[in-house]
Amino acid sequence: MNRASLDKRPDEVATMFDDVAPKYDVVNDVLSMGQTRRWRKVVVEAMEVSKGQRVLDLAAGTGTSSEPYADAGIDVVACDFSLGMLKVGKRRRPDIDFIAGDATNLPFADNTFDATTISFGLRNVNEPKKALQEMLRVTKPGGRLVIAEFSQPVVPLWRTMYTEYLMRALPAIAVKVASNPDAYVYLAESIRAWPDQDHLASWLQETGWENVTYRNLTGGIVAVHRAFKAPESTPDGGAAAIAARKGPVAKLRRNITR
Repeated sequence: MNRASLDKRPDEVATMFDDVAPKYDVVNDVLSMGQTRRWRKVVVEAMEVSKGQRVLDLAAGTGTSSEPYADAGIDVVACDFSLGMLKVGKRRRPDIDFIAGDATNLPFADNTFDATTISFGLRNVNEPKKALQEMLRVTKPGGRLVIAEFSQPVVPLWRTMYTEYLMRALPAIAVKVASNPDAYVYLAESIRAWPDQDHLASWLQETGWENVTYRNLTGGIVAVHRAFKAPESTPDGGAAAIAARKGPVAKLRRNITR
């Protein structure tokens, strides 16, 4: 893998997503062989939000991930750094609140949202740990975070096959169906370079999130992590919070428990 190809400035990544915005959702369905919708359904179930609550959907792109909340009457804010993506989404769903924003410097006040989520976007953030801290800041005490991200298949043979698909088949398919095939080469490389499930769980603990769990989907191709903000925060996080961050990470296969 050419590591230099991943050294893109945030504005370069934003431009790349602007370019692929018109066909982004369709291409994702093709490349994931229809699995994207199932993965997003798991995220919505893990969020456990209801009417009267407010949700922040980061890296929302065209708003596909925000639609289930809006359809259920939940106040959702779709936030993304790509203006091209946001424009496509706003044309399709004018009822959803689309806001441009940087995940490492969110344009929201402290303790604003009951729940925060980001699907398949954290690996494209320049400073992911800083983004996790920002998500903690804008989430209300006792609120939750749900992350869906590509991860590492748990079976070695399956992991090898998946890597070959990412680096060979995915770019070849993208040439035929995508408006900017080079963007999907970058995305494939960013997936392969992303840390595994346990590393992301440890990042969540390090940045102050508690009760971290994750669930593997499709053999670990995707992992859905869930964590909570302490009900009451103290300046140093409190002894209990620090102990929780250093504790073991539960690996859940069937569901994500409360």
